[in-house]
Amino acid sequence: MKKNMVKVSKNTKETTEIARIFFDKILKEKNKSKGALVIALSGDLGAGKTLFTQAVAKHLGIKHHVTSPTFVIMKKYPVPEQARYGAGPLKNINYKFLFHFDAYRLENYKELMHLGWEEIIKNKENLVFIEWPENVKKVIPLDAKFIYISHKENGQRILELK
Repeated sequence: MKKNMVKVSKNTKETTEIARIFFDKILKEKNKSKGALVIALSGDLGAGKTLFTQAVAKHLGIKHHVTSPTFVIMKKYPVPEQARYGAGPLKNINYKFLFHFDAYRLENYKELMHLGWEEIIKNKENLVFIEWPENVKKVIPLDAKFIYISHKENGQRILELK
């Protein structure tokens, strides 16, 4: 049985580093999915879900400014070729696109379907981050990786990879 990984962050710099560590750990595990790697991010407003996605995008070498897709629901970023054929944990990751979804404003999972959700998660070349997965849990793949981010009273964050 796999053990959960839990880290505490005191600031955005530490959260960025934890995001890189968690992502590298996810990449080292065998992705048995026939489709996209889906990473579901849960946490209260302002917990750091978008910051986590921004950190991974930067780690992948994505030059675009990654912002919250709260109002547009989905954003798509190309993964640079050097990240796909780089060294270390990113070596041969084979992801061509990073999709960033935000289900905060969705009434139900059907709204996600209109954006091509099924096609996106079927494609093994896609890396998908979805914030507020609990709002569309019916369509989150069973093999999705879950990251929970919570606030502590002193401004720190607890990040847990399940």
